[in-house]
Amino acid sequence: MSQALHPMLNTAIKAARAAGGIINQASRDLDLIKVNTKGPNDFVTEVDQMAERAIIDTLLAAYPGHGILAEESGRTSGAKDSEYVWIIDPLDGTTNFIHGLPMYCVSIALEYRGQIQQAVVYDPTRNDLFYASKGRGAFLNDKRLRVSKRIRMADALIGTGFPFRRGDSFKRYMQMLELVMQSCAGVRRPGAAALDLCYLAAGYYDGFFETGLSPWDVAAGALIVTEAGGLVGNFTGEADFLHQREVVAGNPKIYAQLVTMLAPFTHVIKGDDAAPAGTTAAEGLTPEAALAATTVEQAEAPKKKVAVRIRKADAAPF
Repeated sequence: MSQALHPMLNTAIKAARAAGGIINQASRDLDLIKVNTKGPNDFVTEVDQMAERAIIDTLLAAYPGHGILAEESGRTSGAKDSEYVWIIDPLDGTTNFIHGLPMYCVSIALEYRGQIQQAVVYDPTRNDLFYASKGRGAFLNDKRLRVSKRIRMADALIGTGFPFRRGDSFKRYMQMLELVMQSCAGVRRPGAAALDLCYLAAGYYDGFFETGLSPWDVAAGALIVTEAGGLVGNFTGEADFLHQREVVAGNPKIYAQLVTMLAPFTHVIKGDDAAPAGTTAAEGLTPEAALAATTVEQAEAPKKKVAVRIRKADAAPF
């Protein structure tokens, strides 16, 4: 690396590369990999588990007093009451991996007092390392990242992820997808949310949205996006998206337009007109009606800021 990196970021990079080595070695003979099912269309392999163990061992060897939140092992490792929590997805895109589709990555983020401070997303198939420290910019290898400058939704390329678990609202998602597809230049779905967010930070995408995501899917990628000049929030434009299971991101102009489109589909419904639990204000509406409802609500409601930028606050006192 040409620039000096924070010691905790360096440790995360070391852990990500160790996991990437395990993943690359296993990818040479996929027929030998044992695959288990966590739920319908939700897979875990021994590679996920081995990669996660390598990451946790590396992080705790350097910072034994830190906490761990990992996709496969939850909070069973590390300190339970630490203000520092590593949020880990050892193999984002497991379904792609077991099919030999080279679109997957390792994602590691460090949270301090509720704020993501360090982030690494490593693509072992391309040896691409995306990383960021809060307040110090985002990078791909040694290249500084900037979000795109497109301002018209009609020109925008949007990334997304399809719902795949039992219980996901497919009808709701298809309404969102139809609305976005009719408004933009194209929609892409590679199958690894952490990489999608990094592609947004690099300017390959102009916007991104997905539902059903967990903190380890988005924590690292979200910091990389904001450090590249982008915005990240839930469907109503609020910055507390990490545990909301919905995320929208984009360059500032496209983000604002996506929030306008997606706000009626949020699970975070407030006020006396809240939809019943498990539904949204736009449930059952056509995409056109949903957009019209949003426009009316915005015209009648008190003015408020929808595009919320995650502030680049002073870095934590490490």
